[in-house]
This record gives sequence, structure tokens and C-alpha cells, in this order.
Amino acid sequence: MSTVEMGPMDLDRQVNLTLENDYRSLIDSSIPVCCTNSTTPSFVHLPPDLEDSTKLIGVQIVLIVAYCTIILLGVIGNSLVIYVVFKFKTLRTVTNFFIANLAVADLLVNTLCLPFTLIYTLRDEWKFGQVLCFMVPYAQGLAVHVSTVTLTVIALDRHRCIVYHFETKMSKETCFIVIGITWMISAVLASPLAIFREYGTFHISPDKSIQFCTEKWSDNNRDGTVYSISMLLLQYVLPLSIISFAYIRIWSKLKNHVSPGEGNVRHHRRRKTTKMLVTVVVVFAVSWLPFHAFQLGIDIDNNVLDMKNFKLVYTIFHVIAMCSTFANPFLYGWMNNNYRNAFITVFKCEQRVDSIHLEGQVEFSTKKKTLEAEDIANANGHSTKRHPTYV
Repeated sequence: MSTVEMGPMDLDRQVNLTLENDYRSLIDSSIPVCCTNSTTPSFVHLPPDLEDSTKLIGVQIVLIVAYCTIILLGVIGNSLVIYVVFKFKTLRTVTNFFIANLAVADLLVNTLCLPFTLIYTLRDEWKFGQVLCFMVPYAQGLAVHVSTVTLTVIALDRHRCIVYHFETKMSKETCFIVIGITWMISAVLASPLAIFREYGTFHISPDKSIQFCTEKWSDNNRDGTVYSISMLLLQYVLPLSIISFAYIRIWSKLKNHVSPGEGNVRHHRRRKTTKMLVTVVVVFAVSWLPFHAFQLGIDIDNNVLDMKNFKLVYTIFHVIAMCSTFANPFLYGWMNNNYRNAFITVFKCEQRVDSIHLEGQVEFSTKKKTLEAEDIANANGHSTKRHPTYV
């Protein structure tokens, strides 16, 4: 099962494992069974105690509310982040461009993943045609890879600037090149999700059929398991290891570093920004951990697929993972004055943008004015004593 695909469509290898045998037994016999190891429709109704719990009205209402809330908050929040980064000049920094790229990936998840996931979960049948069968899983995998690669790039860029004291920051041109490379790498990593896929129609009876969209791997899906575990390492374990190493070194450097004057203002700003970015990574890691752990369990032992409430448990873990797609804008607004001021300006429909300052800019500007006032006083023969921090 591929770890980069999103939503109950990730269960389609489960469909592959049981589709042929279960459907044949369904047609060739009158035994009232359904595809108990798949997320395809329950063609023959089972006893109530064995029915899929996601078919319960109460459960469906909760899932609809949860997914719609995530979609709404994600679309509004990520769109707002993208808008303010490109609207306000003071927010057009390299780090903020990477944050905007992360918001674009989350926005793709909100629009290209969750609506299809919700409908697929409730209907148990692929209703979106052949083209979307290939494009939707690919777009979903692409967006998740972009998110993890972008978080890694942000951590490495800050590590380069802070730990090694590279005063020459990455140029905006280089930043956009890196973003382009990020999308190309992600496109390659997600390509198997479109290549190894099958769309078709299964005829249950002469007058009834369903459409399915599944992964199509060779060697009894062993290739799918290899790809899944490889993506788990490349998409989750390896990036988080690199990010953790980078931020541990950054935090150690900032903790032991003290600078006077303007350097202290910059140091304080770096600490606050780093704290925000670390929180974003922690939220991402914690949100996705149950989902990845469950999928790893499926890859190791297919008996997990026989759980009575397998589909419900899987969907709950997916909802938790998707919370990371709308959490970031709230974190930016809570932990960063620049974004908070920009959001307030947008919501107040203000046209002035000069009220948005780089964090610490107002503080340093005040200190600069103090120094100028002291210089004027000294020139007029008045004695003033400068605080050594301001020098």
C-alpha cells in the first residue's frame, strides 16, 4: 500500500488482493458474502453486527462534518497565507516563499484529496471516471511529497544561515529554482501512483456493475509493498531525521549565542521564527504518525485488513493526518507577528501595507531613533549616556 496516496483510496491494494476471488465467489455461489477485505460496496447485505461501521448514519454525519471542516479551514487558511506573502513586500522573504509553497501543497490536498476521499468513503465505488482515476492519486502523492521536501529544505536553509553564519542569504531567484526542483523530484517520486493503476468495471450481475480504481502491481503486490515501505522511509522517516538534526543544531546555536545591539534583535527574531517552524514540523510529524504506523502494520501483516472496523479506523487516522493541512496558518498567526498583522490587515480590508513590518523592525527602528536623539543632544552640549546594548 503506497504511503503517499491519500484517503481510503489507499485501501485499493486491499481491493486487488480480494477482488478476483471474492467477486468470483459472489457470482458463482448464493452464499451471502461480500468483499470483506475491501472497501468496495457491500453487494450483499451482511448481518448488522458484521456491517461496515462507516455505513452507520451517525458515523457518516461525523465524517462529513470532519472532512468539510478540514476542507473549509484548509482552503481559507492556506489561500490566506499565499495571498499575504505575495501581497505584502515585507513578507516576500526566502523563508516565506517556502512557507507559501508549503501552503500550495496543503491547498492541493484540501481540493484534490479530501472531497474525493469523502465521497469514496461513503459510496464505496469510484464515480469519477478513468482520467481522474489516474490523476487524483498522482496529484495527492505529489502534494504530500512537496510538503515533506519543502519542510526539509526550510530546515537545511536555516541550518546553513544560522549554524555556519553564512551572511549571504539565498537569493529569491535561487529560492524559486529550488521550489521548481522540489516539484520535479516530488513528481518523479509520485509517478508510480499513476503508472501502476487500473480502472475498470466489474459486473456483479447482468443488470448491475461497479467501477473500480485500484493499484495494479505485479508479483502479488510485493512490488507495491516495496514501494510503500520505500516511500515511508523517503517521505516520513528520512525527512524527519534530517529536519530534527538540523533544528537541534540550530536551537543549540541560538541558545548559546548572545549578540549586542542590532544583532540581539536579529537573534531574537531568529529564535522566534525557528520556534514557529519547529512547531510546524512537530504538528506534521504527530498528525501523520498514526496513519503511517497503521499502513506499515498493513504492509507487514495483511491480517490487519481483516479487522471488523478496519475501514473506520483507517479513515479516523486519515482525518488526523489531514489536520496538518489547516493547522499551519493558525500556527503562523499565533506565533509570528508578521503573519498575524498581515491577516488582521486583510480581514479589516485595509489598503495600507506599511503597517506590516519585519519582526523586530519596529523595535530596532525605535532604538535607532533613540540613538539619533542622543546624538542631537550631545551636539547641543547635553550629556547623555548610551546604553551599551544600543551601540
